[in-house]
Amino acid sequence: MTDTTLQTPAERGLLPLPAAVARPLIAVGAVGTIASAFMSWTWTPDFPGNLTIYGYPAGLQILALVAGALTLLHLLAQWRVKGLGWLNPSGATSPVLLTALSAFAVCWFTGIAIAVDLGGLVNLDPGAYVAMVASLLPVLGALALPHPAPGTGLKGYLGKPEQPRPGTLSPLAERAAVTVGTALGLIVFTYGIGINDDDSETFIGFLLVCVFAAWGLVHSGLLDRYTTMSTRHKGFAACLAFAAAVIFPFTQSNDHNANIGVNILIFATVALGLNIVVGLTGLLDLGYVAFLGVGAYAAALVSGSEYSPFQVHFPFWAAALTGMAASLVFGVLIGGPTLRLRGDYLAIVTLGFGEIFRITVNNLDGDSGPNITRGPNGITQIPDIQLFGFNLGDSHTFGSFTLGRFANYLFLMLIITAIVVLVFTRAADSRIGRSWIAIREDETAATAMGINGFRVKLVAFALGASLAGLAGTVMAHVNYSVNPQPYQFAGAAPPNSAFLLAAVVLGGMGTVSGPLLGASLLYLIPEKLQFMQNYELLAFGVALILLMRFRPEGIIANRRRKLEFHETGQLDVPAQTTLSEDAAVTKAGA
Repeated sequence: MTDTTLQTPAERGLLPLPAAVARPLIAVGAVGTIASAFMSWTWTPDFPGNLTIYGYPAGLQILALVAGALTLLHLLAQWRVKGLGWLNPSGATSPVLLTALSAFAVCWFTGIAIAVDLGGLVNLDPGAYVAMVASLLPVLGALALPHPAPGTGLKGYLGKPEQPRPGTLSPLAERAAVTVGTALGLIVFTYGIGINDDDSETFIGFLLVCVFAAWGLVHSGLLDRYTTMSTRHKGFAACLAFAAAVIFPFTQSNDHNANIGVNILIFATVALGLNIVVGLTGLLDLGYVAFLGVGAYAAALVSGSEYSPFQVHFPFWAAALTGMAASLVFGVLIGGPTLRLRGDYLAIVTLGFGEIFRITVNNLDGDSGPNITRGPNGITQIPDIQLFGFNLGDSHTFGSFTLGRFANYLFLMLIITAIVVLVFTRAADSRIGRSWIAIREDETAATAMGINGFRVKLVAFALGASLAGLAGTVMAHVNYSVNPQPYQFAGAAPPNSAFLLAAVVLGGMGTVSGPLLGASLLYLIPEKLQFMQNYELLAFGVALILLMRFRPEGIIANRRRKLEFHETGQLDVPAQTTLSEDAAVTKAGA
């Protein structure tokens, strides 16, 4: 056993324990956490998940088991066990601590939730106490491992450690790694979306494990390596992601989960359109949800609803083109006179446009104005879409699988989302896309270089509006109706402009996957945590404050914006050189 007094500062952790003791302590705690998942945590099935059965983990016990297994894996990787070096090639301490915190968080949260929900600690069975004690041991042991940044205290564990340059793999091995990563992502998403809406405790535990486990993967460098491989095989990774989304409905026995998936894709598609305006062009649009409403109302008026004043029934492709064209026209009409403004002035004008749209459709009820939108009642009884002889409102059987109405619409939205992603990526990589980025970085300099700033911004505004209109046409058919209530800046439930803007900022401006992830999180979390629905705006505000403080570039960062928001030390050497040259000139002059 090594005496802590003989350890160098770089070898000491926050706790005065030698590594020869810390690592076994972590291992014992991780194994104990795994074992506790097979014990009873409470005597009554009243707590969500039925944690009363010995030998059969369920609910939060499964999450504790996964967190304990991840802690053990990261420990063995940090311990340089043969075959696991790829998980933590630098041997960093922080991934072990973060995964240990995932087990600690879910076990202690469960114990406290049982005591609070059921009325006291007497409702905890021995398994809960074992889980709480066992999950604490890896945290203590990780704090005794070599400190990643000596002298910085707990703050030093938050900084991402430097990773060695990864070795190269064969193209086949990289594709296999991307396939495994996609499969794991599908499993995690399927498990999370499958948690019952009234089981908020299990979903909170799921979020805790995901946050700390993902944080640990970032610190170990594994997520960066996976991103690099996915970028190197971009087409293959995109096809895998699309295939995983197609497989998702076949994993669900409840069509309600497919409905959640449809809404996520609708809002993610609209967020991608907003990402063109905000992320690529740098225009702050606070009334973007109005374009979604324009597309939805335009499709509702021509899709055969008996409450539409225009008794016409266009096929879906014509209704979709009508919605896109209407949003495009409104985008040009609003953008034409306003896009010469900048910054806060543009934001105020777009906010006003959003409110004008909502008030207008609310007043076109036959009393305050012509009877076109039926005012607050909206346009209802919009028929389901029919494509190639298939009615998307009917259930369809494929072998032993039965796909309901929302699963059918999910497949339709997957195709539309793929089209929107293709349009976004092609536009961003084109000449006009580089002009958007130049306008975002410095409009004055871009104009001086010959870029027509007004025309470029108008194209971005119109393209983003038309993509939102396309998503609106599907949303009108999915919901069977449209009404003015959702189309406001901030509301009790999405869609609203605040939700869409938060999805873009949270996920990562200027990226494709960022708005997809942001829309998924911001829709799924309130859906599963019913008690938060009355505090949705408060939750948005807190999340954005934390994000701006710790990761202003978003969860999935655009490389350019990441360099803007974080000091990389690239200017240190030139600055020191300049000072040295100034000192030399001064000395020579003296």
